Amino acid sequence: MAPTYTVGVENQEAGSADRPDGRPLAVLILGPVRIYREHLAAALNARAGLAVLGAAATPEDALSNAAGRTPDVIIVDASTDRGVQAVPILAKAFPASRLIALGAPEDDDVIVACAAAGVAGFVAFDGSLDEVVTATEAVARGDAACPPRITAALLHCVRAADRGEPHDRLDRTPLTSRERQILGLIDDGLSNKEIAGRLYIEVSTVKNHVHSILTKLGVRRRAEAAAQVRSRSGAARTALST
Repeated sequence: MAPTYTVGVENQEAGSADRPDGRPLAVLILGPVRIYREHLAAALNARAGLAVLGAAATPEDALSNAAGRTPDVIIVDASTDRGVQAVPILAKAFPASRLIALGAPEDDDVIVACAAAGVAGFVAFDGSLDEVVTATEAVARGDAACPPRITAALLHCVRAADRGEPHDRLDRTPLTSRERQILGLIDDGLSNKEIAGRLYIEVSTVKNHVHSILTKLGVRRRAEAAAQVRSRSGAARTALST
């Protein structure tokens, strides 16, 4: 099991005056890099009105850290594919909790997928600790917390849906940026081993991504997934030539 870091809530200062019961906000942190999540946990735990239940590397460890308690807010490092994939898992495991995506992804499709999966707030890559605290307090109140770029991406999605703009299945499917990259390499004819070498990742990681791609696209074979890429490219070329 990956190492986890748990902070006892008994050492917290008095709870925030914003909460009727005076209880501090219970926060759970998920992130793959131990030193980052531990330092964030310590920094947030030192803030009055916040109590960190734990900091974990995986959703399974997060559940263990929570120890049957329901966090008010879950902060997820969304700068990696693994973090993005954890969002719907955590949303299902903690339906009453509010989620924050830390290190907002650059891919607009991933942003929309995160919002659809239950993320209520985003903090940018260069966001400060104060911005993390502000977002935590905002989503706990039921408000949204988004940097301007994230807001623009979400509004663009709403406008596109309202106009009924056509999208093929690949456009509608919330593939992560890494999955789209791997799908492109599949279309180039690369094997799992070749993709792993190209991206400097493990073959087992590639296999997991390929399985996720096939599941999301609703196909059984790599060739079918690649065909969707070629079909989309062909449609784009046709549109440009007309």
